[in-house]
Amino acid sequence: PPDAEKTDALTRFWQAVKTRMRQYDLPLYTEIGGANGKAYPEVATALTGTSVPIVRINDKGELVVSVAVPVQRMRAVLGVLLLSTRGGDIDNIVAAERWGIVRVSLFAAAVTIVLSVILANTIAGPMQRLSAAAESVRHSVRARAEIPDFTDRSDEIGHLSGALRDMTKALYRRIDAIESFAADVAHELKNPLTSLRSATETLPLAKTDESKERLMDIIKHDVRRLDRLISDISDASRLDAELAREDANPVDMAELLRTTVTLFNDIHRDDTLEVVLDIAYAPGARPYRVIGHDSRLSQVIVNLLDNAISFSPPGGRVAVITRRIGPEIQIAIEDEGPGIPEENLERIFERFYTDRPQENFGQNSGLGLNISRQIAVAHGGRLWAENRPAAGMGRGKGDGGDRTSGGARFVIRLPAA
Repeated sequence: PPDAEKTDALTRFWQAVKTRMRQYDLPLYTEIGGANGKAYPEVATALTGTSVPIVRINDKGELVVSVAVPVQRMRAVLGVLLLSTRGGDIDNIVAAERWGIVRVSLFAAAVTIVLSVILANTIAGPMQRLSAAAESVRHSVRARAEIPDFTDRSDEIGHLSGALRDMTKALYRRIDAIESFAADVAHELKNPLTSLRSATETLPLAKTDESKERLMDIIKHDVRRLDRLISDISDASRLDAELAREDANPVDMAELLRTTVTLFNDIHRDDTLEVVLDIAYAPGARPYRVIGHDSRLSQVIVNLLDNAISFSPPGGRVAVITRRIGPEIQIAIEDEGPGIPEENLERIFERFYTDRPQENFGQNSGLGLNISRQIAVAHGGRLWAENRPAAGMGRGKGDGGDRTSGGARFVIRLPAA
C-alpha cells in the first residue's frame, strides 16, 4: 500500500541518517556464519580470561551490544559465552527514554506556562495596577485616584494594597486639612485687614483729634490682632513637623504642673484670682511620667490656664486637679466662669472659633484649643470639655438655683509611661 511504502521510505531514511551519524564512531556489525566464533574480537579476548563488551552498528544503523564471557574451571578457560542484543533493542530503549524526557520536558513547559499565566494574573497584574494607581496619585492628587482594593487577599499584595489605600486616604485628608486651613487663614486675616484698611482710609478724613485717636486705636488693635493671628498660625503650621522631627523623652507631668502653676501665680500676684494645684498620691517612683515633648505639653497647660483665667470672674479660682486613672494620667482644669453651651462643647476646638464677650473680641486667635487638642492626640491622649455642675443646681430659681453650670472643665488624658 502507498502508506506502507511511505512509512518504509521514512524508516530507511532515518536509518541512513543514523548510520551516517554513527559510522565514524562505532565498528560495523557483521554476522559470521559457522561455528567459529573466534572471528569475533571479543571472543578472542575472552579466551584469554577477560570479559570484553563491544558496541557495534549494523547496516540499518541500529546498535548491537555484544559481551563475551569466559567459561572457566580452576582458572582454566573451557569456552566462551557470547551474548548479543538484537538490532534495534538498544535503539528502542534509548528512544523510549528520550520520549520520556521529551514528555517530562513538555509537561514542565506546560506547567511553567500555566504558572506564568497564574502569576501574571495574581501577582504581576495586581502589582501593575497598584503601580499605575500610585503613579496617578503622584501626577494628579486632585483627581483623587483610588488605589485598587486587594485587601481580601491574605498575602503581601493584600497588605500592600491596604497600606497604600490607608496612605492615600491620609494624604487626601491632609490635603483637605491644608486647603481648609488655608481658607480659614485667608478668612481670618481678611477681617482685620478690612478693618485696618477702612481705618487708614478714613484717618486722613478725620477732622477732630478725638476721631483721629479713635481710628488710631482701631489700627493698633487690628495690628495686634494680625500679629497674634500670624504667630498662632505659624505655630499651628509647624506643629506636625516638630512633633515628627523631635524625639520624645520622659516628662514628669507633676513637676511640669508645679512649675507652670507657680509661674501663673507669680504673674497674677496682683490679681485676686488664684490657681490651685491638686496632685493626688499615686504609687510608684514617678507615677505621673509620660513620654512626649515637654515644651508642647507645657503649651497645652498654658493654653488651658489662659483660657480658664480669661473666663474666670474677679476673685475667682482656677483648679488644676491631677489624678492617676489606671494606665492614664488625667489632668482637669476647672474655672468658675459661665461655662460652655452644650452645643458648643465640641465646636470650641474648631480652628478660629471663639465665643468671648464683645469687650474681649480680637484678643484671641481661636487656635489655642485646637492646637492643644492636636498636641494631646499626637501624644496618644485626648482632650475634651465639659461643664461643672452648679452649686445651686436642683433648687428653684427663688433659691438661687438659676445657674446651670458651675464653670467649665477641660480634661486631658495621657498614657502614663
